Amino acid sequence: MPTTLYETPTHRNLLLEDFGRGQAVQANQHVIIHNDQAIILDPGGHKVFNQALSEITLLLGTEGNLRYLFFSHQDPDIVAAANGWLMTTDAIAYASALWMRFIPHFGVDSMVVDRLKPIADEGMLLDLGGLQLMILPAHFLHSVGNFQIYDPESKILYAGDLGASLGMEYIEVTDFQEHLKYMAGFHRRYMVSNRAMRAWANMVRQLDIEIIAPQHGAFFRGKAMVDQFVDWCAELECGIDIMEEYFRLPRK
Repeated sequence: MPTTLYETPTHRNLLLEDFGRGQAVQANQHVIIHNDQAIILDPGGHKVFNQALSEITLLLGTEGNLRYLFFSHQDPDIVAAANGWLMTTDAIAYASALWMRFIPHFGVDSMVVDRLKPIADEGMLLDLGGLQLMILPAHFLHSVGNFQIYDPESKILYAGDLGASLGMEYIEVTDFQEHLKYMAGFHRRYMVSNRAMRAWANMVRQLDIEIIAPQHGAFFRGKAMVDQFVDWCAELECGIDIMEEYFRLPRK
């Protein structure tokens, strides 16, 4: 059964079971349903496609409608099954304009490629059954064309790879300091710079956030936990801040 992050009679935020196994990196699939209109975020690769499609079909039933696919960036754990989703549903897919010519390399058929729509660098609002979702720029965190979604109804920020953690057994962070050992190494290597992290932190501090839900690993619930994470990001040295020493010729 999916994990419910938020629910009212007209609105649901669901975290699907991790369908990936084996050597593939763990990845979350998130679904937002508002007035029976749904969007699935970062729906994943071929290994999880059949199970994820079956799960969302059961969730929506006969009266629901999968209206959108959201690709936060271009990585295969996010977009590799794009053609399957577009061929088996009527959903419209959104991704950064920078990746419009690259995503078709995953095998998007010419019959459905017109339903792959670009997001401009500044982001956009997206209407889901009367609710205005905010697609927020999160460029270089880690992809050069990278976006997040903020749901103002549930006050959940879907952060993509920002906040990702690997290797723990739990799905909700309860001890931030203890959680760092599952998260810090990834962020130091994958996020591009502290300047980008600080710009992101300054932007999201303007939002009323109750949950930050990454694409990998555990989510952060409650304003105190959210603030700890945002503050940590704002101070973190990462990427090119710490990688200069690696730019040297390999030794013989």
